[in-house]
Amino acid sequence: MEKICFYNTKSYDKKYFDKLKDEYSVDVEYFRGKLREKTAVLSAGYDAVVAFVNDDIDEKTINTLYDSGIRILALRCAGFNNVDLKAAYGKIHIVRVPAYSPYAVAEHAMGMLLSLVRKIPRAYNRIRDYNFTLDSLVGFDLYGKTVGIIGTGKIGKIFIEICKGFGMKICAYDPFPAEETDIEYVSIEELCKKSDIISLHCPLNDSTRYIINKRTISLMKDNVYIINTSRGALIDSEALLEGLKSEKIGGACLDVYEEETDYFYEDKSDKIIHDDILTSLIGMNNVLVTSHQAFLTDEALHNITTTTLENLRCFFDGKSLENEVCIKCANGEKCKKNQGGRCF
Repeated sequence: MEKICFYNTKSYDKKYFDKLKDEYSVDVEYFRGKLREKTAVLSAGYDAVVAFVNDDIDEKTINTLYDSGIRILALRCAGFNNVDLKAAYGKIHIVRVPAYSPYAVAEHAMGMLLSLVRKIPRAYNRIRDYNFTLDSLVGFDLYGKTVGIIGTGKIGKIFIEICKGFGMKICAYDPFPAEETDIEYVSIEELCKKSDIISLHCPLNDSTRYIINKRTISLMKDNVYIINTSRGALIDSEALLEGLKSEKIGGACLDVYEEETDYFYEDKSDKIIHDDILTSLIGMNNVLVTSHQAFLTDEALHNITTTTLENLRCFFDGKSLENEVCIKCANGEKCKKNQGGRCF
């Protein structure tokens, strides 16, 4: 039975992995701390490491894991922008969960939009004080509004279908348009100009980093609403804050934040938050922030667990790694996975 070293453990992680670990013949040791260079030494004596999206898997961490005998690192998430793939190549195989529940994320995005547009959090807090007035609670219909979707992968397509159900008009930007669909693709500039609401559903890479910035915001309609349930660094936070302060942006729904690593998933209620942009965003009544929870459904957690354990079992049994990613294939190049089932 192989031994797995599990970092950045939360109560829901342990619940689902404990339920299925025997089925995959593995023993799991749970650590609360995040994976980084200083904690990577704890992996010595284990056969694999399981990490999360906000762990710091840089070159030093990779080298420490490798020196500790680790040859497989399983990400229990889809994103891998926190991994130095160049440093890992040839040393440690990186596997991930490419899709766990696109419905969970798309539905959360719409839930945030509805909550903010109809001012539900403000109404909820007011009612708890027995204040039943409707002052300052005027929202607007989603019906007939144009929503611009940046990224039309699985999540983006599901969000489009949800928006269609509300009678919304759709336009989209994606450098790799989906084939055989009726999606209206436009340039990023045109999307910004014609959209009442913009929702981000794309991965974070060199071409998408700060895709929402001072320039693109200047092209947007006045009172535009922005939703981000993908990756924080898709948005230049300073430009977003300035857009909100100037009232160019009418509202923002943020499940992610570019500097979230030190804050999200942790209880900081008794600490001083030193990130002035984050505290400013949280303090605005036209901004709704959730702590990277869009994925958090029973179905998604079950799928994350089974895919992660299946990835590890395939590695241990010498099988091909369908969900492996390396610096080459991540950059669109051919790697050995095409022939031998593994990236190297």
